[in-house]
Amino acid sequence: MRTSIRRPVLLLPALAAAALLLPASASAQAASAPAGCPPILQHTFPRLQDEKPQALCQYAGKVVLVVNTASFCGFTPQYKGLEALDSKYRSRGLVVLGFPSNDFSQETGTNKEIAEFCESTFGVKFPMFAKSSVRGPGANPLFKELAQVSGTTPKWNFYKYLIGRDGKVVESYSSMTSPDDRGFVRDLEKQLDPN
Repeated sequence: MRTSIRRPVLLLPALAAAALLLPASASAQAASAPAGCPPILQHTFPRLQDEKPQALCQYAGKVVLVVNTASFCGFTPQYKGLEALDSKYRSRGLVVLGFPSNDFSQETGTNKEIAEFCESTFGVKFPMFAKSSVRGPGANPLFKELAQVSGTTPKWNFYKYLIGRDGKVVESYSSMTSPDDRGFVRDLEKQLDPN
């Protein structure tokens, strides 16, 4: 009996000490992020073409469109429209970020194969990242955060999240929303030129 009574008493100081360390750890993480980088962009992912780590903080201050993509989907031709958007609005502060995913069983290639397909078929030049999961417990950290903030996860490939210059999620759009959809473009332009 004494042993079982003592164990909780011995654990309490250890738990209290661990609790005291948590805020310091969280503040250390925040301190390591570049100044002016919103929390939603404080992630690093391997680039699709060569798997070199890329910090999303490099896009701080821009309007960011995050899209989960796939090579063998009925919506795959949206790559062309996404590239056109990125090209047309890049000088005004837009960046499109593509995240290939096999969550819907339509992206079976390697990162190198996906990169070659995107470039040769649709001329994709906007930043693309290595294949990862975008939904469920295995989702990459950006998509976990997007799901938490927006209240919705990708229902299919080419689901879109629009993030304002301040790093706040403005809206999410279904796969059915094409890159040239009037309402979507209006929302995008409003973020690019808020006045």
